[in-house]
Amino acid sequence: MRSMRLSAGLVGCMVLASILAGASLAAEPLGFAVKLDTVLEHDDGKFLWFHPRVAAIPKAGRDGRPAAVMTLQKHLHTSDHYSGLYFMRSDDLGTTWTKPKMPPELDWRMESDKVAIAVADVTPIWHAPTGKMLAVGAEVRYSKKGEQLNDRPRSHQTAYAVYDPKSGKWTGWRRLEMPADDKWNFARSACAQGLVQADGTLLLPFYFGRDAATKESHVTVVRCSFDGREVKYQRNGTELTLNVERGLNEPSLIGFQGKYYLTIRNDRQGYVTVSDDGLDFRPIRPWTFDDGKELGSYNTQQHWLAHSDGLFLSYTRRGANNDHVIRHRAPLFLAQVDPEKLHVLRATEKVLMPERGATLGNFGAAAITPHESWVTASEGIWDSAARKRGARGATFLARVRWAKPNKMVAGEK
Repeated sequence: MRSMRLSAGLVGCMVLASILAGASLAAEPLGFAVKLDTVLEHDDGKFLWFHPRVAAIPKAGRDGRPAAVMTLQKHLHTSDHYSGLYFMRSDDLGTTWTKPKMPPELDWRMESDKVAIAVADVTPIWHAPTGKMLAVGAEVRYSKKGEQLNDRPRSHQTAYAVYDPKSGKWTGWRRLEMPADDKWNFARSACAQGLVQADGTLLLPFYFGRDAATKESHVTVVRCSFDGREVKYQRNGTELTLNVERGLNEPSLIGFQGKYYLTIRNDRQGYVTVSDDGLDFRPIRPWTFDDGKELGSYNTQQHWLAHSDGLFLSYTRRGANNDHVIRHRAPLFLAQVDPEKLHVLRATEKVLMPERGATLGNFGAAAITPHESWVTASEGIWDSAARKRGARGATFLARVRWAKPNKMVAGEK
């Protein structure tokens, strides 16, 4: 029986450790300030800049600071009709940017005189083990009118291009080949935050189904290899489902204090779940505030920011005097998340980008330096009412300036 006993001192230490662990979770929220920049403005009735997202390349900028690459596309004023991929680069932490440029490798590819293939909903990802940047998004087939085609299996897949910061050149688009099972006929890692593991493998969140017309899509995280040239499927994790129309879509993944957190879009409300390994996730639960009320984010994306001292969610929601905005997609907020209870701390919520009648729901979020993380979005102007409220087709960069350095990000020099 002696081996089963614990000394009073050991028990006391364990209790104290438990108290301290609980205290760390309930510690004061991490403070942050917001500075809003306007990178571009464009509203000529022909296109809007859309889906701006950034990734940082360590020590590649001026004076040993990171370079920032922003990918973005032209929204061509037909629903979900996008140009090829443009990019901009800043070597001075976003003070100045190159003009948007589209290399021919990132333009549409013509399947025929009637069908163009584009890659939309793109997110850039820095892959430190190879020193390359990936741009990952949805491969889409368009008709001449800009309609998304679903006339053959695997019309909607995931594609990627690779950027070499040393040469400044991009590869062409390549499809990420999925297993032969029909459930991957529609398979997108799009508008998604993925993760690079220490061993160089990628964790890419997907939404998928048997075809684009399926009433319910599902969500999973796919582990892939990347050797600097080719991304290859290895395995996927838990296949998360929701039995409502359209199901689950546009997931984003983040790592924080040894766990993996997934936020998921749904037409009615956003969902969240957590995993110990980034593949096998617990059952999903709706996003709420810490007072138990619904977060109010629905039918659009949410994205993460991770700091060594706190986990944060960026989102749009109902209840912000914004009933006139399509799907309540403005203003854009940031708030801290309780990583154990999986709810948003209402008192920490701040506006990142203002509501000017336009939508801000298609956005990106990324760590840049230990002192700053950035959230980027462009105004979606779909009627004259938005212009009357002040929208100008702005591409915004919200600088989230942390009260403490983020130890998850390498220093600038």
